[in-house]
Amino acid sequence: MTVVNPCVSCGACCAYFRVSFYWAESELGGGTVPDELTSQVNPYLSCMKGTESRNGCRCVSLSGDIGQVVACTMYEKRPSPCREFEYSGYLGIHNPDCDKARAHHGLAPLPVIHIAPAA
Repeated sequence: MTVVNPCVSCGACCAYFRVSFYWAESELGGGTVPDELTSQVNPYLSCMKGTESRNGCRCVSLSGDIGQVVACTMYEKRPSPCREFEYSGYLGIHNPDCDKARAHHGLAPLPVIHIAPAA
């Protein structure tokens, strides 16, 4: 059975939350996140451009249409909040933040399927 990651047809989190992270994750600090795609939040935090405010928030690296087909144009260089965020239902674990972002864009929550341990 092939399981398709629902994130490739969603993108709601990338267009709802501020994606902030420790500034050293950017190239200037020795990390991988391209500097030209970030904004400074304070002396310690940067964020992805486009996510600075909640109104009209959308990460500059998100391509496609939310709820249809989306992709991160810098997936391999994405910051820790993006690497750590799991869709609701991943490994049977509910993520209310995923549900919140999806609801904001008029998308239904993802199902959480609890898998019984092998006997």
